[in-house]
Amino acid sequence: MKKESFVIEGMSCASCAQTVEKAASKVAGVTQASVNLATEKLNIEMADDVSISSIDAAVSDAGYKMVKPLKTIRLAVEGMTCASCAQTVENTTLKLVGSGNAAVNLATEKMVVNYDPTRITVADIKAAVAEAGYKATEEVDSIEAVDAVQEKKEQHIQAVWQRFWLSAVFTIPLLYISMGHMIGLPLPTFLNPNNQPLVFAMTQLILTIPVMILGKSFFIVGFRSLFKGHPNMDSLVALGTSAAFIYSLYATVAIYLGSSQFAMALYYESAAVILTLITLGKYFEAVSKGKTSEAIKKLMGLAPKTARIVRGDKEVEIPVEAVVVGDVIIVRPGEKIPVDGLILEGTTAIDEAMITGESMPVEKHTGDSVIGASMNKNGTIRYQATKVGKDTALAQIIKLVEDAQGSKAPIAKLADKISGVFVPIVIVLALLSGLTWYFLGQESWVFALTITISVLVIACPCALGLATPTAIMVGTGKGAENGVLIKSGGALETAHRIQTVVLDKTGTITEGKPKVTDILVRTIKEEKLLLLAASAEKSSEHPLGEAIVNAAEDRNMSLLKASAFNAIPGQGIEVTVSEKRILLGNRALMEVQNIDLDYFQTDSDRLAMEGKTPMFIAIDNELAGIIAVADTLKENSLAAINKLHDMGIEVVMMTGDNERTAQAIAKQVGIDRVVSEVLPEDKAHQVQVLQEEGKKVAMVGDGINDAPALAQADIGMAIGTGTDVAIESADIVLMHSDLMDVPTAIALSKATIKNIKENLFWAFAYNLLGIPVAMGLLYIFGGPLLNPMIAGAAMSFSSVSVLLNALRLKRFKVSH
Repeated sequence: MKKESFVIEGMSCASCAQTVEKAASKVAGVTQASVNLATEKLNIEMADDVSISSIDAAVSDAGYKMVKPLKTIRLAVEGMTCASCAQTVENTTLKLVGSGNAAVNLATEKMVVNYDPTRITVADIKAAVAEAGYKATEEVDSIEAVDAVQEKKEQHIQAVWQRFWLSAVFTIPLLYISMGHMIGLPLPTFLNPNNQPLVFAMTQLILTIPVMILGKSFFIVGFRSLFKGHPNMDSLVALGTSAAFIYSLYATVAIYLGSSQFAMALYYESAAVILTLITLGKYFEAVSKGKTSEAIKKLMGLAPKTARIVRGDKEVEIPVEAVVVGDVIIVRPGEKIPVDGLILEGTTAIDEAMITGESMPVEKHTGDSVIGASMNKNGTIRYQATKVGKDTALAQIIKLVEDAQGSKAPIAKLADKISGVFVPIVIVLALLSGLTWYFLGQESWVFALTITISVLVIACPCALGLATPTAIMVGTGKGAENGVLIKSGGALETAHRIQTVVLDKTGTITEGKPKVTDILVRTIKEEKLLLLAASAEKSSEHPLGEAIVNAAEDRNMSLLKASAFNAIPGQGIEVTVSEKRILLGNRALMEVQNIDLDYFQTDSDRLAMEGKTPMFIAIDNELAGIIAVADTLKENSLAAINKLHDMGIEVVMMTGDNERTAQAIAKQVGIDRVVSEVLPEDKAHQVQVLQEEGKKVAMVGDGINDAPALAQADIGMAIGTGTDVAIESADIVLMHSDLMDVPTAIALSKATIKNIKENLFWAFAYNLLGIPVAMGLLYIFGGPLLNPMIAGAAMSFSSVSVLLNALRLKRFKVSH
């Protein structure tokens, strides 16, 4: 037997899903077929000899289209230095994958590729990337692999720092020798350009060569990219510094041949200072990039690296990656739970704050589930592993965050398009401006060369390429730290435009568990009434009866034996307890049994108006009291809805409850609009109705019946303790099951988009202002000429400033 999953196109309702299911089920050899309308997927279990084409034909005959889902792979890409590199890798891969997709994130140096495995292989993708001049490797999802990547990054940061300070050791004296005398600083006689022009030039050459060697990566990568037809930022630096160095070599030869006037027209210091400053910029960039991915590191750090498992009669400690489903694991007090599982023996309290946000440890007993990476507080337990590796709750969270950080927001498309053509345009502008000054100006070709070098060096697309991904990385990481998992850059961007939030009532605004709220008595004590009612309801499976039993157990009552239990559908129950005939149910039950309700008429109406369900209790045909049960509000529901109102967002409550109960709940929390008596299958339609009013709608829910509505909404937000289907259908997952996370998610989206816009503004502004100045625009009107060294410093600062601005998002405050 084998299992396959396919995307079905053309379905619009539950009836469509049923049709596809039936069509697939009829194919010979198919043992099971199920369609998830929310995710538009057909899941099939079938014999090994069943052909996919036969299922495809059956689905087509039913009027729908079956598409084999694309496979997704994450690749680490080495060798990228700027936005232009990222564009080259992305475009190369996009040509290969055809109908698939490829997205490169410069900040994380990773690429997510969706491809058809029947057409191409991972090796094909790697080969295409290699052909473009870069190296792609598959990511390994182990903690050791993450540590290895982190160690590699640390080594890179140290190597860049070493390159910088060694370059500075040669560049500082070079700068002093070449320019010190211009501002009156003393030079030894043997270095004076007037007395010893050749020594002056040769000393500068000797000091420049080590800096050129230390910066060799700029030339290797830059010229390789240029010759492959994909020039990048390194190409600009390589062209600019090479031009300065080669011209200076020519000048040095000229001095040797007797033209001493060339001593004052050397550019060695420009080449060295540009390389040194850009290396410093690369160092700050590498450090800043490391800080943007701290969220993933923190999540990875939560998981223990080893597990103590039972092998025969012995306890064996193994790496957590080696744990398999079914292993029996022992965890002692103060240790972390290695993987997800079910307790076999032992009682303890477990701190699950990292997943649920619940600050108090949760009591756990035999049969209860435990979550990997949570902290065992005070008891030793044995439990059986049910989910390991990529299937654990923590691994799923990490994957969600990584996918979000690797995705692109629509706002990034403009920057990507510009980055793709930016470098070739700059090279053309640099050459044109240099030639224009040479042929039309009154200056020498040395002046033209200065202009050309300045334009090449100042025009760096790095800031453009880093503007969006760094902000998304920090924003999604900040969300993950606070239990708000934003699944894509698109979701992060859309969330800031939300105008209406639709809240499912049960389990979202309310706890989803009915509780006893009021006990009113007439001829009996409160404790006695609750005891008799709970004893009567003990055999009932009705949620309201369960609430009464739980209330009695909370008061440590020992329930009495009940007999002659009779459930009366739609009305209540009739039971004998301690030889007393107990009637417990709604108004209809009491009326049928001819029991006078006048004594509690006013109270029962009041309770109903408050959204509570009054349950009447009669003992031996005499009305004894009322027990009111209600689904209580979650602790932060009112505060969250007030916060959404403060943000100018309309709040709609959607529920299957009757109008009166729904209005009572809405009144308590200040809901703007109530949509009541909604059938589960109509929830998506109700969201669509709101969208047709021209509003951007977010839907918040937690159940299977919420999944279509979550998928229909512009932004679906799933409560983290909800079902897997709801979470899969959602764009944002609220892990803490706290409604305050809804305004937090929207506020975080607004802060991130604002940050991206700031980054893009400064990146565009920098280039729009910098390039004309470098081309000599100010000089035409009597202003200064941009020195190539200043251009190099400005270029480095532009990238670092964008990264630093993105890191400001770390100061984002949650709504709690």
